[in-house]
Amino acid sequence: MSEVREFIARARSVVVKIGSSALTDLGTGLDTARLDRLADALEARMRAGSDVIVVSSGAIGAGIAPLGLKKRPTDLATKQAAASVGQLALAHAWGTSFARYRRTVGQVLLTADDISNRAHHANAQRTLDRLRSLGAVAVVNENDTVATNEIRFGDNDRLAALVAQLAGADALVLLSDIDGLYDGDPRKVSPSGQPARFISEVAGPEDLDGVIAGAGGALGTGGMASKLAAARLAADSGVPVLLAAASQAGQALSDASVGTVFAARPERLSARRFWVRHAADARGQIVLDDGAVTAVACRRRSLLAAGVVGVRGRFSNGDVVELVDVNGIARARGVSAYDADDIAKMVGRSTSELPAELRRAVVHADDLVAI
Repeated sequence: MSEVREFIARARSVVVKIGSSALTDLGTGLDTARLDRLADALEARMRAGSDVIVVSSGAIGAGIAPLGLKKRPTDLATKQAAASVGQLALAHAWGTSFARYRRTVGQVLLTADDISNRAHHANAQRTLDRLRSLGAVAVVNENDTVATNEIRFGDNDRLAALVAQLAGADALVLLSDIDGLYDGDPRKVSPSGQPARFISEVAGPEDLDGVIAGAGGALGTGGMASKLAAARLAADSGVPVLLAAASQAGQALSDASVGTVFAARPERLSARRFWVRHAADARGQIVLDDGAVTAVACRRRSLLAAGVVGVRGRFSNGDVVELVDVNGIARARGVSAYDADDIAKMVGRSTSELPAELRRAVVHADDLVAI
């Protein structure tokens, strides 16, 4: 067994994402028998000594049948209505299932703003930490009843990757109706007549050359493209990932011998740098000359006013901004030390030419991440 699989099997803190198709059926709604089997596998992992956070999809799917709908809704209002019904059923089902083991479940509903806003981000982190310290199982989902952008995202794969970093998890397990990563659709034969090739381990980007990832199905909208993006996001932040079928949850959560594993980068990003790179919304752009691009993106030096050639958008001190080259290509992200109006007055000026209150770096190296 590979070192990555052994690490995931031994991980003391695990985020487990469960897809809509593993929990719901288009005709009958929430499948409590399947949910119970998943809870059994999660309980076994917890009894083996791991902290587990569950990221559960299925709210919209669970609300379809009770509302008499024939298919997954496409308009926002009906999605939100289905989610409002389904969230209640889903939370009750998880609570009832874990009650068999005398475990308490806490529901945590998040929106994109809870991840991108630094204060909300910290509050969510404290909630998850406190639930774990009290022995409760945190079941996380998007707050689909009020969300807009993320409800169109559909699946919770990206959210699970963000939660893994937020909670400081050692590993991320993505469970759905897909048994791992293939270089094409395993249900179809390629034009060459060859079946899709199964990929057991992804050590780096080069292992993904030629991989074609598709969209989601009838109940979820994430699909392999969403799972692949989430796996790469988590691995890039230092969290190894296992992608496997929910029907193989027992093996996935015990010895990690099934599915596809994604190796993590050697050095884990700090929570702040991860937030800057992946979680925060960029409020504007600072345009850099070629020398500043090299200093910032390649050497991770602080951005000084002398290397700035322009400012785009409206942003304030403390906002995350994109640092772009003269062609508009994003080269880094960072936390601005000034308002956009102040930076506009500093463009191209050396530190000695600036008044004392404007002599700090425009973006400090500690608040900067190359992309």
